[in-house]
Amino acid sequence: MNTLQYLNAPTASERLRNLQTLVDAETEKPRFSDVFVNNHIHTTYSFSPYSPTAAVYFARAASLPAAGIVDHDSIAGAREFIRAGEIAGVATTVGVECRVHMTGTPLEDRFINNTDQPGIAYMVLHGVPHGQIDRVQAFFAPLREKRNARNREMVCNINALLSDAGIVLDFDRDVLPLSQYANGGSVTERHLIFALCRAITALCGREKTARFVENVLSVPLSEKQRAYLTDADNPYFDYDLLGVLKSAFVSRIYVPAAAECPHATELAALAAETGALLCYAYLGDVTVSATGDKRSGKFEDDYLDELFEVLRRFNVDAVTYMPSRNTLAQLRRVQQMCADGGFLQISGEDVNSPRQKFVCAQLEMPEFRHLTDATWALIERERALSE
Repeated sequence: MNTLQYLNAPTASERLRNLQTLVDAETEKPRFSDVFVNNHIHTTYSFSPYSPTAAVYFARAASLPAAGIVDHDSIAGAREFIRAGEIAGVATTVGVECRVHMTGTPLEDRFINNTDQPGIAYMVLHGVPHGQIDRVQAFFAPLREKRNARNREMVCNINALLSDAGIVLDFDRDVLPLSQYANGGSVTERHLIFALCRAITALCGREKTARFVENVLSVPLSEKQRAYLTDADNPYFDYDLLGVLKSAFVSRIYVPAAAECPHATELAALAAETGALLCYAYLGDVTVSATGDKRSGKFEDDYLDELFEVLRRFNVDAVTYMPSRNTLAQLRRVQQMCADGGFLQISGEDVNSPRQKFVCAQLEMPEFRHLTDATWALIERERALSE
């Protein structure tokens, strides 16, 4: 039995029932770590190989006693995630990740923590009280529709570039079925690129895909990337190709996000209304992307003082970061600025590919042990506000 497919069954009720079957059949329960947690898991409700149920199961299998969901522009998978946690004995926290625009601030013309567009910042609502899930989902509903209008434009851009090479995508036929859009999920650039990956593979076969990427798309491959894309037995082939194209090809078809991004003040108002924690997602200057799909470049590190001043203006509660993504020097600086400014610190490893691990090994380091305690505090806060 393919466990992932089993837990990615078509409906939430099937997925949860299958999880219960697996848990009931266990002869030995997994051992939980007293260190490892992850608050930044994406699911099929934005982009990921894992349904909310599967995300809980595989987090548990990786020894995590606590896990958090933060899909892009959607919190539709939250209740399934919470119920899966109850079945599997995993403590859960739910939230949503989104982009906001910084118009009217010193950051409006700078690359902040979004590699595709200046003036746009990723923010996270962590610890959404369960009685507020529908309110948060309703807030993002019209924004998802506006995003899809832009997605359709980007599909047209793909076709304009690649139709002569034999690739023509249809948004409704090739992209939407890869998503949970019909169930309240979002459609992201990753869905578009994943549809393109499948079209390339269908056209060329795996054995000629690397050549197509380099010769037709003019995307240079590193030795590591070429090895992945020429390995006939690579179980992560589609996701490895996605990582290459997300980093090197999106800029050619990208349409700037505008109407789908609320202003930071709007998200701050939603956080205040619902009791969620408003968090800034620190990226930092990138050399080699830990997730394989971020272009290298200069981002917030040159103007952190100004950034933190803007965060205070918008009543941001916390800064969230991924210890595996940055250098120790970068994160020590951010930690000190959080301490000086009274910002909470929340951590999580960005999971949206099967190559990524649910465990962040850095949490064993003394510099990051407080992030485990912060997760449990976040969970307790969410529970208290949900009663």
